[in-house]
Amino acid sequence: MDPFDHSESQQTETENAAENADSRLPWARFSSWLECVCVVTFDLELGQAIELVYPQDVKLTEKEKTSICYLSFPDSYSGCLGDTQFSFRLRQSVGRSGSWFGEEDAYNRDAPVTLQRELSHFYGYVYFRQVKDTSVKRGYFQKSLVLVSRLPYVHFFQNLLQIIAPEYFEKLEPCLEAVCNELDQWPSPVPGLTLNLPVMGVVLQVKYMAMLEFTVHWVCAYLTRFSVTCMNSFQVRIPSKNDKQGGSPVKQALKENLLPAPMMLPTIHELDLFKCFQSVLIHLQMLWELMLLGEPIVVMAPSPAVSSETVLALVSSISPLRYCCDFRPYFTIHDSEFKEYTTRTQAPPNVTLGVTNPFFIKTFQCWPHIVRIGELKMSGDLPKQVKAKKLAKLKTLDTKPGIYTAYKTFLHKDKSLLKRLLKGIQRKRPSEVQSAILRRHLLELTQSFIIPLERYLASLMPLHRSVSPWKTPPQIRPFSQEEFISTLDHAGPQLTSVLKGDWMGLYRRFFRSPNFDGWYRLRHREMTQKLECIHLEVICDADLLGWTKDKSEVEIVDLILKLREKLLKASRQQLPVKEGVLEKLEEYILTVISSLPEDLQTVLYRH
Repeated sequence: MDPFDHSESQQTETENAAENADSRLPWARFSSWLECVCVVTFDLELGQAIELVYPQDVKLTEKEKTSICYLSFPDSYSGCLGDTQFSFRLRQSVGRSGSWFGEEDAYNRDAPVTLQRELSHFYGYVYFRQVKDTSVKRGYFQKSLVLVSRLPYVHFFQNLLQIIAPEYFEKLEPCLEAVCNELDQWPSPVPGLTLNLPVMGVVLQVKYMAMLEFTVHWVCAYLTRFSVTCMNSFQVRIPSKNDKQGGSPVKQALKENLLPAPMMLPTIHELDLFKCFQSVLIHLQMLWELMLLGEPIVVMAPSPAVSSETVLALVSSISPLRYCCDFRPYFTIHDSEFKEYTTRTQAPPNVTLGVTNPFFIKTFQCWPHIVRIGELKMSGDLPKQVKAKKLAKLKTLDTKPGIYTAYKTFLHKDKSLLKRLLKGIQRKRPSEVQSAILRRHLLELTQSFIIPLERYLASLMPLHRSVSPWKTPPQIRPFSQEEFISTLDHAGPQLTSVLKGDWMGLYRRFFRSPNFDGWYRLRHREMTQKLECIHLEVICDADLLGWTKDKSEVEIVDLILKLREKLLKASRQQLPVKEGVLEKLEEYILTVISSLPEDLQTVLYRH
C-alpha cells in the first residue's frame, strides 16, 4: 500500500461521498477539476477565435472568451514553431460563479493556501501547435488546446495536455468529447488522498520518492519516471495542508513490479526552479524580498513558456506564504487590464507580470523592477550572472538577461548557496536535485521570516482558562507592530537563520504589503474559528442541566436558541471541532428541551 494513502476504507468512504454529491448535477465532477476546455484557432478575418468550447453549455462571458483567445497564442515576436506549452491567469467577470462553489469550503479548508481554488481568477494551461501547412492560406497550421481551471496544478495539467493534445490535433472533436466525458467520471480532488483518474487508457501517477543528499543540510529531491501503458489507472495524490513542509517524503519500497510501470509525476504543482532562476541566481535574495513585499515586477522573456514558468517560480518562492498580489504568468497588450497596469499618472500596482512583446520595454519604464530572462536552457555550465543595473540602462534592442532596479536588499546574500549549486553543476548533479536545494533554501528562508510572526500571533490568543461556557468568548488581542518588533531581539529570525542584515527593516516594509494583510486576515480567521471550537468544547464540559435548575423558562429558551445558533454556525463554517462535540451538544439541547413544559417542547422541536 502507498505510504501516503489514508486507510483504504477512509478513502473509499470519502470518494463515495464525493461521488454521491457530484452525481446530482451534469458536469459537476468535471467542473471540480476544469471550468472548460477551449480550442483556439487563427481565423484570417477574425484573428484569434474560439473554435470550440466543451462542455458546450459552459457560461463564459464575451470578455472572458476574448481574453482566452489572446492569451492562448504566443506573441508574434516569440516565433514559436512546433509545440509550445505555457500558462496564463485571467480575472473572471464580475458576478459569475462556478458550479463547484458548494464544495469550495471543504476543499480550500484542507488544501495548502498556495493550492486553494481561485475565487476570482481562472488559470489557462495551453498546448500551442504551429507547423508549416501549405494547404492553409496563411501557410501555417496554428491552434491551441486550452484547459481552463481554478486550480493551480501547473505540472499536473501540463502533463495531462501532453497526453491529450497530440491525440486531439490528429483526431479532432470526437477525441475531445471522449476525454471530457472521461474527466466527468473522475472523483473530485480531495486533499491528502490518492485518486484514480483514467484518461485515454494511460497510466499516470503522482508519487513522491525520496533521495537524501547530506552536505551542510539534507535536501529532498524528486525522481521522475515516465512510461505509458494501456491500464486504466491514473493516480494523483492531492497535497494537504497537513503535509510536513520541507520534510522528506516517506520512503517507498522500491520493489520490482511485473506489471507495466505507470507514468510517475513527482508533483502536481512544482516547477524546475533551477532552470527558471539559473541566469539570476546571484539575485535570488533580492527576488525573494521583492516577492515577499509584493513589489511591482515585470518579467520580460523571449516566449510565453519562459515568461509563465518564471512568474510562477517567483510566486512559489515565498511558499508556504501565499502571494496575495495579482500575478499574470503571460500578459499581452490585448488584456482588459492593460490600461489599468500601464497608467503613468499613478504608482504601478502590486502585480507581477510576464511579457514577451518588446513594446512593453517603453511602456513599463516607470516600473521599479524589471527582470529580463533569456531562453531556459539546461547546459553543463551556469549561465553568466549579471549585476543589477539602473532602469535607465534598459534598452529596447538589448536582449541580454539582467535585473534593472534600484532596490537595495535588507538581508545579505547567502554566498554558500551559489557555491553549492556551482559544485552541483561540476558534479553533474541532476536538475531535480538542484531545484530541491533551491526550494529547500527558499522554504527555510520564508519559515525563518514567518515563525516569529506566528509565535507573536499565538500570544494574542486568549488563554484556554479564560473561556467560560456562560459568556461570549474573549476577543483576540489586536496585532501591534511595535510590540512585535520588540520581540525580535530574543525571538527573531536569528534563531533559525544564519543570514545577517536588517530583519527589522524588512518586517516594517512587509507590514505595508498586501502579503501581510492577506496572511493576517487568514490567520485571524483561523484563530477566531479555533476560539469558537474551544468555546463549544467548554460548553460541552459544563453542567447545562444544573445551570437550568434555578433559571426562568425565558432564560432556558434563550440558552437553547443560542446553542442551536452555535451548532448551525459550526456546521456552516465546517469548524474543526473535536470528534463527538457537536453530537454531544445536540444531545444536551434535546435533554434541556425535555425538561420544559410540553407546550414549549412542541414549539422548540418544530423550530
